[in-house]
Amino acid sequence: MKKTEIMKKVSTTFGKVGFQMKKHSPEILIVAGVIGTVASAVMACKATTKVGEIVEKTKDDLDEIHKAAEAGVTNAGETYNEDDSKKDLAIVYARTGFEFVKLYAPSVIMGTLSLTSIIASDNILRKRNAALAAAYATVDKGFKDYRGRVIERFGEGVDRELKNGVKAKKVDAIETDPETGKEKKVKKQKLVANPSDISGYARFFEQYTTDEDGTTILNRNWESNNDYNLMFLKAQEKFANDLLIAKKRVFLNEVYEALGFPRTKAGQIVGWVYDEENPIGDNYIDFGLHEDNPVYSDTEDNSAILLDFNVDGNIWDLM
Repeated sequence: MKKTEIMKKVSTTFGKVGFQMKKHSPEILIVAGVIGTVASAVMACKATTKVGEIVEKTKDDLDEIHKAAEAGVTNAGETYNEDDSKKDLAIVYARTGFEFVKLYAPSVIMGTLSLTSIIASDNILRKRNAALAAAYATVDKGFKDYRGRVIERFGEGVDRELKNGVKAKKVDAIETDPETGKEKKVKKQKLVANPSDISGYARFFEQYTTDEDGTTILNRNWESNNDYNLMFLKAQEKFANDLLIAKKRVFLNEVYEALGFPRTKAGQIVGWVYDEENPIGDNYIDFGLHEDNPVYSDTEDNSAILLDFNVDGNIWDLM
């Protein structure tokens, strides 16, 4: 029984180690490749220090052959003709070549294995990225199809509410009485969304934002007057569409940066593609502003404006 348990633990341990090795194989291969490349360079430098000996011996042998050919006899007094000289020269050159190959072969083999390791690492990453892209495309298509069915049955308003958890809420607002000019507090209905419920690419345009590491960043484009903010956002939306038509593709990170948001990992991949003849997506950039009835953050001051971007998906595969 104990033997069985030990074998089971050993098998489980080897299985876990094997999985971790496979999981981290690109990093292992790239590190091995880099170390091997450095080692190859060191070995080549070390081998170069012995080149002088080979060259010197070859020079001495060649000088001896040339002298014997000129004299017609060897040092031992044997007859030495032109054919003997050619044969000996061929032997010396072949031997010298073999010596050089033997000298540099270890460093060349090490360098070749190192490059092979780096290339293998790249191939593994390429296959994994292709698999991730395929998985994302499947999920993205399923989500878009689902949204399409929601819009078809219930309309865009319901889709918008469900996607970002939008709801109507009565909030306090200050209005100026047109007759008396006095300010008064009133209750107004406002569309709001909880920051934790919004979609992955959506962002709240507000004074402070956070990056993926949780660092708080000041958005210098934000103003305390939301009328100015809406004007700025509409202007940026138009600029983004002009950029899309000019460049034929725009990444989400480019729009994020223009608005004062930090870049994201997903923003390096998703975005929009413009194709006038065969549109891939909407063929335009929409911030999801709904200027006539914008959605605000369901927080204490309700001032942050929700932006929900209509990205086409992974545009690396669409271009």
